[in-house]
Amino acid sequence: MAAERVVTRSTRLTGEQRTWCVYDWASSVFQISVLTVFLSLYLTSVAQADARASGQPCVSPLRDCAVSFLGFEVQAGSVFGFLLAASTTVQLLVLPITGAIADRAGNKRALLGGFAFIGATATAGLGLMSGTHWELGAILTMVASMGFYASFVVYSAYLPQIAGPDERDGVSSKGWAFGFLGGGLCLALNIGLIQLREFFGLSETDAIRMCFVICGLWWAAFTVIPLRGLREHREPPGHEHGVALISAGFHQLGRTLRRAMGYPLTLAFLAGFLVYIDGINTVAKMAALYGSQELALPVEALTTTILIVQFVAFGGGLAHGWLASRIGAKRTILVSLVIWVVVISAAYYVQAGHRLQFYAIALGIGLVIGGTPAISRALYSQLVPRGEEAEYFALYVLGERGTSWLGPLVFSLVADATGSFRPAILSLVAFLALGFVIIAILPVRRAIEAVGNPQPRVL
Repeated sequence: MAAERVVTRSTRLTGEQRTWCVYDWASSVFQISVLTVFLSLYLTSVAQADARASGQPCVSPLRDCAVSFLGFEVQAGSVFGFLLAASTTVQLLVLPITGAIADRAGNKRALLGGFAFIGATATAGLGLMSGTHWELGAILTMVASMGFYASFVVYSAYLPQIAGPDERDGVSSKGWAFGFLGGGLCLALNIGLIQLREFFGLSETDAIRMCFVICGLWWAAFTVIPLRGLREHREPPGHEHGVALISAGFHQLGRTLRRAMGYPLTLAFLAGFLVYIDGINTVAKMAALYGSQELALPVEALTTTILIVQFVAFGGGLAHGWLASRIGAKRTILVSLVIWVVVISAAYYVQAGHRLQFYAIALGIGLVIGGTPAISRALYSQLVPRGEEAEYFALYVLGERGTSWLGPLVFSLVADATGSFRPAILSLVAFLALGFVIIAILPVRRAIEAVGNPQPRVL
């Protein structure tokens, strides 16, 4: 087995670091094209069709347009938010054990590939959703989300193994930046297909369904590159296989959870992260719905806006890495959260039908949407014990997913109660403000010392 890699500070990526970044390029299409653009609007339209088939008028997706969701009657416009909350609940049962198994498995690449291909297949399967059968889309969304987040656990655990303490901000931010670039290019391809649908003999609905297939194929095809380029850096602590590996993973998880209580500062960072990232993710997932239903913007304006976000995010992600190398990861996160609060507050005042105002909000979001999680990932990698990266990144994703139902749930409840998405979007500022306070008072250097890791030059 290859020895642990010794790294020095460098602005150039190694070959393995470059192939690691490709997985961001591969998998970002799920978040960008699927979750952010097409799924929320298409799933809502299919749910509306189901409600109309049952005899409801559905003048608005939030009024007189109810469908049955997990035994409850909910408005079609709220289905997507409640689906995200339900999906997260399932992930809480699976993701914790994923990291423990990954740290004990002899081949992390196989786990990465397995989860990625499951997610990609389910994503392509969304192309089968049509008519009034939104339930099929709901099930496939849950499977694809599980594959995405489980693969993220394994993928992120490679970061402290392939990059030294002073490299991680740059490597992580480059990965996230290229993820937005790849996601933006795939989104542009999908938009081109929709615009040229008549040339291919497709209806708008058929074109959108084909976009899901393209996203699944993109994710699967580019995943092959990191699977070929990444390598194992340590001997696993065990040599179990099959059921024995799963059983050992559960025991390992129990030990990790007990030991994690001895690192309260690491857990404090997780607390702050899970609060502010919930607000950020909810903004990303609900942006298209907000622009469509509240601001009455046409689909082409929404897709143009989201394209703006992706390509600005490429530069924004690189800028966050540059800034972190000069003022440190903690201060960079705090600056980024302030920008988030300003942008979301401004979104509340965007006038219906005003594209330029919505584009301006997109520019602001693009500056921070990639950089905030990238630097958060890099900083967290400094706070985890050596040899237990996958387990602690499972806790990291668990922290994100464990409360990620709160943002969509609050958004949907406020929208359901007020009949407007404006107060719903403004309610997300509270998540960012609370996260800012927690990170601001956290002694990061003490947290790094507590887990026995070397200190980066700038923090």
